[in-house]
This record gives sequence, C-alpha cells and structure tokens, in this order.
Amino acid sequence: MNDFQKASLEKFLAGALAANGVEVLKSSLLSGGAVQENWALDLLVKGGAFDGVLNTVLRSDSPTAGVAISHGRAQEFALLHTVFNAGVTVPQPICLCTDTAVFGRPFFLMRRIGGTAAGHVLVKNKTLAPDRVVLTRRLGRELARIHSIEPPVQVLGFLHSYAESPAQHRINTHREFLDRHHIAYPALEWGLRWLERHAPERGLITLSHGDFRTGNYMVDESGLTGILDWEFAGWSDPLEDIGWFCAKCWRFGQDDLQAGGVGLREHFYQGYEEESGRTIDWDQIHYWEVMAHVRWAVVAIEQAQRFCSGRENSLLLALTGHIVPELEWEILNMTEHN
Repeated sequence: MNDFQKASLEKFLAGALAANGVEVLKSSLLSGGAVQENWALDLLVKGGAFDGVLNTVLRSDSPTAGVAISHGRAQEFALLHTVFNAGVTVPQPICLCTDTAVFGRPFFLMRRIGGTAAGHVLVKNKTLAPDRVVLTRRLGRELARIHSIEPPVQVLGFLHSYAESPAQHRINTHREFLDRHHIAYPALEWGLRWLERHAPERGLITLSHGDFRTGNYMVDESGLTGILDWEFAGWSDPLEDIGWFCAKCWRFGQDDLQAGGVGLREHFYQGYEEESGRTIDWDQIHYWEVMAHVRWAVVAIEQAQRFCSGRENSLLLALTGHIVPELEWEILNMTEHN
C-alpha cells in the first residue's frame, strides 16, 4: 500500500465511520486469495462509534483479472450484511467504498477475526478447534442459518434468478463454458451428461454460500470464529452447499472424515437438521458431490487459463490447473455404476 492510498483511506474512513480522524497504524497484504485481495489494517479511530484501535480487513478486487462469475465488492458487502443480520457467524461488515479514486478499486471494510482458514493446516492441527464433533455440528448449524434466507430479499436483488432447477442451471453454465473452451475435456462432458440424466427437480430455493468448505471458515484454539468468502453466493438448492462441503476434493487428504476433512458426515447433518428443522435426504447428497467435482474442475480450468493467457503471473493459478485430471478420475469413479 503506497502513501497516496494510505492518505486517501484515512480521509475516506474518517467520514465513513463518523470519526474526528482515522490513522492507519499498520497495513499488510494477507496471503491467499486468487480472486480477491485482502489487507489487514490496524486503525486508530478518533471519536465516533468505533473510537480506539480497530483491527480490520480491507477486501478489494484483485488488481488484475478476476473470475467472471464472482460478485463485486458492493454485492459481497450486501451479502455479508444480510447473513450477519441472520445470525451467521461472520466478520462484522463496517463500510463500503465504490469510489475508485480512494484505493484504485472498490473495497469494503470488516472487522478482523482471529484464527486460521488454511485447510491443509486445519485438518491436521488438532490444537485448532480441538473438539471436532462440536466444530462439525456448529458448521452444520451455520449453514442452516444461511439457508434460512429465502428469496425474495430486496437488498439481494442482484442475485441471478432462473426458472429451471438449480441442478440444470449449473449443468447449462458448465456446458456453455466447456463448449467455448479451446481444449476438450471428455471426462467432464461425461460427468455433465450423468448429472443431466440424474438431475433432481426444482424444489426449495434458499441462499447458497456457493463455496462453503474447509478453507473458507476460520477457527482458533476455542473453535469457529467466522465464515468467509461470499463472492459466489446465489439462490440454489440447499443440498448443493452440503454436497460441496462433503465432497472429497475439499477434505485435504483426510478422506475418512467426509465432512470437510474435519468430522463425520452424520455430525454435520445433525447440526444442520437441528437448526433448520429439515431432514437431509442422504441419497441426494451423492449427486451434489458429483456436481461439486465437475464445478471445481471447471473453475480450475478457468483459473489456469488466467495464467496461461498471460493475464496473471501467478503460481497459484498455474498449479490449480494441474488438479483437473484428479477431479476427472474422481468423477468417473463416482458415476461408474449408476
């Protein structure tokens, strides 16, 4: 962060927080984030509701290209506000800035929460959220609170609505991408055809996080501290989030712990059912786990293309493309006998 950005931020935040003044005490770019850029900011707020030292995260668009299907920062801020008010454990949203003259691109500010979100660390380090049964049930409850939000919601009017079933909507989106891509992926086409043949009809539609998985929530030594990354949220079948969380590709090698690599599937389902009052149809989750692998493969191809096209020089994006064969193999295994 350069001196101009720092001075601009201080001026903007003083007005946004109704303070006499704001000083950026410390700023550091956080690791991770192939789509967005996150800065840890320690602020000294003089006066107003946030008087004192305020530890925050500034979340902005990536300075280079992003994933086309992800929400912008104003939209993500609206989502964060909505779920915060619904009782979901998320960082408190503080303010939004759409004036690109302040930081060079839109951003919003939220309270910084403690802990780690790194999936490969979390699944192995049992000093983080040591009671994994409690954590797994809690995650189920959090997801149920997200799914308590149903359309229409006025402030979420930007979310895409569609007449077909959520399953068919996903299939159509992925097929359109693969049809225009310059490389053929027969195993993914097979997966899409399987998904089409077994697609459930349109039923309950709720807010879907869209990327609810280990790696997108934070925990510390006492447990869950917050759900992160709302840029792919939308209206969908609530089972899509459940299948995504339980999919093998998000267990980080802990395949015996089918709930995100941190717990047992039944404990995750118990937490969800207790909070939502709805019973999960276990037989339908397999379908959405197949969908999760197809979807992640398509996203991986898209991210790799951002590197291969020369748009972004990112090792993370380059390496993401190498997981596609593993996902294809899993899709074939999951659809072999039905």
